[in-house]
Amino acid sequence: MQVWGQPSVAGRETRPTPAGLLDLVLDELAYGVAVASPAGELLHANHTARQEFGRRRLVWLEGNRLKTHSDGDTQVLQDALAKAAGGKRSLIVLGAPDGVRSSLAVVPVGRVRTAQPPQAALLFSRDRVCESLMLCFFARNHALTPTEEVVLGILCQGYSAPDVARQLKVAVSTVRSHVRSLCAKTRSSGVRELVGRVAVLPPVAAAALYEPVH
Repeated sequence: MQVWGQPSVAGRETRPTPAGLLDLVLDELAYGVAVASPAGELLHANHTARQEFGRRRLVWLEGNRLKTHSDGDTQVLQDALAKAAGGKRSLIVLGAPDGVRSSLAVVPVGRVRTAQPPQAALLFSRDRVCESLMLCFFARNHALTPTEEVVLGILCQGYSAPDVARQLKVAVSTVRSHVRSLCAKTRSSGVRELVGRVAVLPPVAAAALYEPVH
């Protein structure tokens, strides 16, 4: 992929194509995004999706074909790809070896611009409400202390104040004091509103670009 500012073969700097720019943007997303054929052949994937495949959590690649952990999940995925080829969207749930099940949206793409059957875009769910990078930005913007940032990160994982206290090995009253400070600094009415504000932060990937991809 030719990146803006890099020299071309002739030694001159070139601008990327619109498709190349879009690839760069997709690589910055905390969501995994991939495109597959109706037969399950991978056509494209952003960096986060390639990491998902490398982890072999829900879906992985055998050659260039999408694979799942069970025959039942394979059928669910194949049905969703077939529906995408017919212009229909699906929200499916696939399982991981540890028993955790996660959602995957399968939507048709390319049905307007080409005469070929639509390909399928696979949109992975995130592991957590907010990536560490955006949580860090949020904390800095509201002048949170390092401890308050840690408490907020745990709350965003769905834990209660007593749960946070057990994880940090402090009194529940200490955690509630941090929560009051968090709500005051962010002008939130309570934990629910606070976590909701974090949940809708832009989905920017943090360390994904620097971790190895298999």
